Amino acid sequence: MARRYVIGLDYGTESARGVLLDVESGEQIASHAFPYRHGVMTAMPDGRALPPLWALQDAADYVEAAEAILSALGRGREIEGIGLGFTASSPLPATSEGQALSHHHPDQPHAYVKLWKHGAAQAEAEAINARGGAFLDNFGGKVSGEWLLAKAVQMAAEAPELWRETGRFIEAGDWLVWQLTRQETRSLGLAAYKAQYSAEAGYPTHLVPGLASRLAPPQRIGSPGGGLTQAWRERTGIAGKAVVAVAVIDSHVVLPAVGGVSDGCLVGALGTSAVYLVLGKDFRPLPPGIEGVAFDGSVRDLWCYEAGQAGFGDTLAWFVRAFPRSQDPAENFRLYNEEAARLEPGANHLLALDWWNGNRVPLADSGLSGLLLGLKTSTTAAGIYRALLESLCFGARSIYDLFIAGGFAIGRIILSSGLALNNPLLVQIMADVFEREVEVPEIDNPTAVGAAIHGAVAAGVVANYSEGSARFGARSFRRYRPYEEAASVYRVLYRNYRALCDSQPVRGAMHDLNRIVAGGLTQVSR
Repeated sequence: MARRYVIGLDYGTESARGVLLDVESGEQIASHAFPYRHGVMTAMPDGRALPPLWALQDAADYVEAAEAILSALGRGREIEGIGLGFTASSPLPATSEGQALSHHHPDQPHAYVKLWKHGAAQAEAEAINARGGAFLDNFGGKVSGEWLLAKAVQMAAEAPELWRETGRFIEAGDWLVWQLTRQETRSLGLAAYKAQYSAEAGYPTHLVPGLASRLAPPQRIGSPGGGLTQAWRERTGIAGKAVVAVAVIDSHVVLPAVGGVSDGCLVGALGTSAVYLVLGKDFRPLPPGIEGVAFDGSVRDLWCYEAGQAGFGDTLAWFVRAFPRSQDPAENFRLYNEEAARLEPGANHLLALDWWNGNRVPLADSGLSGLLLGLKTSTTAAGIYRALLESLCFGARSIYDLFIAGGFAIGRIILSSGLALNNPLLVQIMADVFEREVEVPEIDNPTAVGAAIHGAVAAGVVANYSEGSARFGARSFRRYRPYEEAASVYRVLYRNYRALCDSQPVRGAMHDLNRIVAGGLTQVSR
């Protein structure tokens, strides 16, 4: 009998990665990464600069990456299932047949994918929030400018002709499943968390003219989205059932790969941005400031509460790019981590806010920005780098505190990603700031492995996510325990971090800076 496999695809901000898993042994056989041709677009293909806070992608890059990865991993092999994790919310307009509008209008910004970090729809989000509605109850009373609804409102208002031409407004992950199967299948996870769908009320389509006809009912995660088409089989050389699962938010898809499949577990997926997921058997009212909750959208038969930081790994990446020690990015990180590790907590005389890409929780405001406090002529680059590390941990702790204040019993904290696995200084600071033991799963490519487990569930290779986690997921964990000496310093710094977060003048100054950059000088408060 031929060996059988499952494939997991992880679509991130800059590139896509895939893994090939053996069905019988559960082991990773191979992996393959592919960078997007156009990357994150802050300018149009013809060189025209986009306005501030815009961040687009070209949907054609996703197809190119899928062909390259599926061919590299699947050619000549019996593939049982294929799963996808996709960065979100990253919606795009498409025709009713599924063709991206950017294919027809390459010179129109609104025809492209609006990447999750596209912050130019924040004003539309604030207008939605001001109107209110029951659909906001499971989302802390507000939507983010990063999510689908605000981006739909922005497109309909600023590009009405393109909006009229739009047959479907669809998350990029759902769109890619459509390309692979020729069946339009929406994901419950993407619909619930990023478009405020509920089984009782559906989508809140009253906010945008014609939005109802541009969406579709979703399927719960682990459902088949369809089989890989014959055309794709010929392009990639894949044989077997090749059932394609519905797409999953990339930060959620990691859960079964890292053991996050049980009640009372908090999983932090530390990527370009960071997402923190708390799983529960029973529904609890949403703690104030937490972004959202849904049932069956992340792990079947569990409620999953979501919160996150808009900037995480990309905050650190920005710093080492802006102040390099070496031409090799990996060497830059090694040098900065090595030097920052020699500093005692508080010795850098710095405190930072982690809002380089805005704030998701609890403010849902993409117009906020980073802050460094305590700069002196003795400040070093390594000191700033450590302050950024600490600020990311403070942001994570503030989210944890919201759950604890909401009465959640969190028995286990798991931090996942290559960043968590490869940056022990960051994880130790996290343990010190949380004053809790933190676990890091020892597994390569956890997001792609999680996607593969979703593919295995959809194809019937495993009966459920617990079985998939046991067969394909992490088999060992590193444990980081807090040091009291460090924790005592971080208590003081964290108290001041929270005070800065709560400062209306600080946030007002950040918004004034945005207005100046945008040219709205007359709107700047006096």
